[in-house]
Amino acid sequence: MNIDSIVAFSKAMLRLDEGLRLKPYIDSLGHMTIGYGRALNRRGITKQEAEWMLEDDACDALSQCSRRIPSFRALDIVRQTVLVNMAYNLGINGLLNFKRMLAAIDRKDWDEAALEMVHSNWHHQVGPRALRLEAMMRTGEMHKDYL
Repeated sequence: MNIDSIVAFSKAMLRLDEGLRLKPYIDSLGHMTIGYGRALNRRGITKQEAEWMLEDDACDALSQCSRRIPSFRALDIVRQTVLVNMAYNLGINGLLNFKRMLAAIDRKDWDEAALEMVHSNWHHQVGPRALRLEAMMRTGEMHKDYL
């Protein structure tokens, strides 16, 4: 039997024996686990897996912004990336709670939009990230730390 066959048979067996869970759970030994029994506190994830997850989550945040924020497509790329960053961090529903900021964006009042970001709990929770994104919202220019 060759290695490819062993892996294929093992995967089929593990799918049945482990079962698939798409959300984290605590296994019978108390380990935080996901997928087909991957114990995150034992093995974690690879950099490649983290990059794949980042790509998938960033695309999802972009899709959510595009669908749920009417003025999103009309924005310049810098301000679109600010909203995608915030949707990634807060979830789309969290971002949609920034009603006054979104209204200011609709009016293209960038100073007011940035000020609404400053006056939020989010501003205090994310530290330097908020300062970078607020500057980008205000100016429409990419922050030097992201270049």
